[in-house]
Amino acid sequence: MADPRVTRRELLAAAAAAGVACAWPRNESEAQGFLANLAPEEPVEATLKRLFAGRPVRDGSAVMTFEAPLIAEDGGNVPVAIEIKSPMTPQSHVKAIYILSDKNPRPLNAKVNLTPACGQAYVATNIRLADTGDVRAVAEMQDGTLVMVKRSVRVVVAGCAA
Repeated sequence: MADPRVTRRELLAAAAAAGVACAWPRNESEAQGFLANLAPEEPVEATLKRLFAGRPVRDGSAVMTFEAPLIAEDGGNVPVAIEIKSPMTPQSHVKAIYILSDKNPRPLNAKVNLTPACGQAYVATNIRLADTGDVRAVAEMQDGTLVMVKRSVRVVVAGCAA
């Protein structure tokens, strides 16, 4: 009867085969990682058109609160908070909140999907800003209505190539 234990030679051969399999080059699309999933570098107007297909965007200052610093010392870490006054019921709720910055090569900083189960239409996060400019918050309601507020943020030290 053969010994069921694995020898050191067999273990090293298996480890070498696993290393070769991991290092084997894949096709080009896999090598790009998540870069293919990023939004394209484009002006903010093109991003708005791509996201909202030319739907009208109303002023949301009556229903939205947008907090962002007037001066950001570090563009790589800028806190923002958005709150929309909405009952968050199945009949009337915020479907998504978009955060866009006009001066970033890729203007879309974040998209947050919401449901009535959230209970409150509130988002707080940190974003990266490449340069001084407007930061926009767009709320998409369940009926497709779009409302927007924007705030100018002065960036002292750029947040790299955001």
